[in-house]
Amino acid sequence: MSFRSIEQLLRRNSKIKISQSIANGIHDQKEEQSVQALRESLLASNQLPEKFDDHHVLLRFLRMRGFNIIKAKEMFLNMLKWREDCAVDTIAKDFKFEEFDALKRCYPHGFHGVDRFGRPLYIERIGSVDLSKLMQVTSIDRYIKYHISEQEKTLSLRYPACSLAAKKHISSTTAILDVKGLGMNNFSKAAREMFIGIQKIDSNYYPETLHQLYIINAGSGFRALWKVLKAFMEARTLKKIQVAHVFFP
Repeated sequence: MSFRSIEQLLRRNSKIKISQSIANGIHDQKEEQSVQALRESLLASNQLPEKFDDHHVLLRFLRMRGFNIIKAKEMFLNMLKWREDCAVDTIAKDFKFEEFDALKRCYPHGFHGVDRFGRPLYIERIGSVDLSKLMQVTSIDRYIKYHISEQEKTLSLRYPACSLAAKKHISSTTAILDVKGLGMNNFSKAAREMFIGIQKIDSNYYPETLHQLYIINAGSGFRALWKVLKAFMEARTLKKIQVAHVFFP
C-alpha cells in the first residue's frame, strides 16, 4: 500500500486504530520514568489536556529540555497557551489555504513519500523561491497559518500513516533543503520575518519532530547566509542539520 493510499484510508476512517505496539513503540525505562514524572506534575496542577496525555508527546518536550522536568513543563505549558492564543485547533480544522497552487508555483516544496526508515520525507527547493511573487499570492500571516495547519496534519495524519506502514512508531521527519542560488541577497525583511516566525513555532511548539535536515547545493552565498541563520536556531536543532558545500546536478 502506498503512502498516499494510507493517508486516504486514515482520512476515510477516523476510527482506525494502530496496534499499541506500533503506536507506542518500545519505551526506554529511564525515559518512561521522566515522562511519568512530568505527567504527574501536569496532572497535579490540572494542566494536562487529554489530547496531549501521550507518552511520545511529553517525551518530545523532555528531550528538547535535556530531561529537565521543570523546564520541560514550562515549555509544555507555553505550548498550550500559544495554541489557545492562536486558536490552533480552529486553524487545523477550518483554515483553507486557497492560494496553495499559486504558492507552489513560486515556492516548490512538499512531502514526497518516506525515507528508508519509514519517516515522512519533506523536500524544499528554497533556492528557487520567488519571494516577490510569493508575497503577491499570500501574506506572511496566512503563510504561517498554512505552516501550522501542515504541522498539525503531520502530527495527526502523516505520522500515524507512516507508523501503520512501517509497523513501528514514527514521530519525526527527514527533510532535504535545496539551497542552490540562495544567498544574503535573498534574505529580505519579509524572508527574515517568515523564517524567524516559523523557526520559533517549530522549536517552541513542535519540538523534536525533525529527525535530520540535509542542506544540499550550498554555495558560497549560502555559507554567508548560514552564519546568520544559525543564530536563530536551537543548539539541539543545529546538531540535526548537515550542510553539503557542494553542487549536485
